[in-house]
Amino acid sequence: MRREHWISVVIAVGFIFLWEAWVSMAQTSALVLPAPSVVAQSLWQGLTSGYLWPHIASTTRAVVLGLLLGGTVGFVGGMVLGESARLRGILMPYVVISQVVPKLALAPLFIVWFGFGTLPIVVMTALICFFPLLENTATSLQQVDPQRLELFRMLRASRWQTLWQLKIRTGLASIMAGVRVAVVLAWVGAVVAEFIGASKGLGALIIAAQGSMDTPLMFAVLVLITVLGLVFYKFAEWLERRLLQPPLDSQKKVEK
Repeated sequence: MRREHWISVVIAVGFIFLWEAWVSMAQTSALVLPAPSVVAQSLWQGLTSGYLWPHIASTTRAVVLGLLLGGTVGFVGGMVLGESARLRGILMPYVVISQVVPKLALAPLFIVWFGFGTLPIVVMTALICFFPLLENTATSLQQVDPQRLELFRMLRASRWQTLWQLKIRTGLASIMAGVRVAVVLAWVGAVVAEFIGASKGLGALIIAAQGSMDTPLMFAVLVLITVLGLVFYKFAEWLERRLLQPPLDSQKKVEK
């Protein structure tokens, strides 16, 4: 681990220690603010008993499907809008409107249109997470070095070759930044959608814990969402490093 990672761990441990000490000294009720030890006990019981696993699987499935759907729409849409300034001018206002409209207001409509279950949650997740990837992809395609673009024209490269061999490759860092943002927003979208119309999932479990006044369970679920979101984000970072890593042959040439 790098030094920055160790500092982050120390900050987290210090925060948990201060939280535990504050609850102990102030004699705060677990109904209002449970101690980290109480939250950890609730989390451990939920995991060992198997109670939490179906909810984890349900939310994770919705996040993955929403990311695949939203990511595909965002990437393809970004390429289309990046390649056509006219289409960007026509369609971009509608894309922005889809993000400005409150998603909680759309959730009941999605339930009416798609019924209960996973589908409305996936659609909600895709609607929230597609925009960063679309915007980053479209912007990166429009910021290609003019000299490189002219070189491809001189070599008589087709539009498809120019798109994949030049624009996508040079804009990959920006595109992957959009993927990282989309991964975070996907968890937000899935949990918010589960607040409204789900009987299973981490979002539905938070609502159920709130109804039964089980505050430690609410915090335990929040910890789960945080950890899973961080895992997904770290995977996106790892994927970005792999994609941006130069080929082995190029590395050997540079070393020579």
